[in-house]
Amino acid sequence: MPTKRILTAAALLIIALYTQWLTESRDRHNNPELTATPKPAPSGMVLVTKVVDGDTIEIEGGTRVRYIGVNTPETVDPRRPVQCFGKEASSYNASLVEGQFVRLVRDISDTDKYGRLLRYIYLADGTFVNLQLVARGYAYANTYPPDIAHAKEFAAAQAEAREASRGLWGSCPAK
Repeated sequence: MPTKRILTAAALLIIALYTQWLTESRDRHNNPELTATPKPAPSGMVLVTKVVDGDTIEIEGGTRVRYIGVNTPETVDPRRPVQCFGKEASSYNASLVEGQFVRLVRDISDTDKYGRLLRYIYLADGTFVNLQLVARGYAYANTYPPDIAHAKEFAAAQAEAREASRGLWGSCPAK
């Protein structure tokens, strides 16, 4: 008698698994995107696989990239508490770049003292991410020589965001 119950349970499990497999096969057949091979990166662009925080990303292959000319409030520094508007800056950065192909542009320096690439980030549509973060009030303009190619643009965007109380300028105590 116990053997009959075990066989019945096994048969029901096999039927359930087979039904699930058939459903998934039908869904794949009806939706080619589910089985399509990944598209290759557009020429000169890399895939952002992870957003570390508001001004740092990880690209395909695990390389970390620090945005040049901007600084967002901290969210991952173990020595500091999460700063005002840090989570918002990280979320906004993720909404712009996570899972997207971006173009990385070098200024003078290649890496920072932590070994991260230092780059300006551009979306496929030409959006200048570093500048966008400052203009929308998610980042401070923070340029360090010799990487100053866009320092004036960043300063102007920060002044405008501050004047309009955008983002962190309307939400956080003065820095």
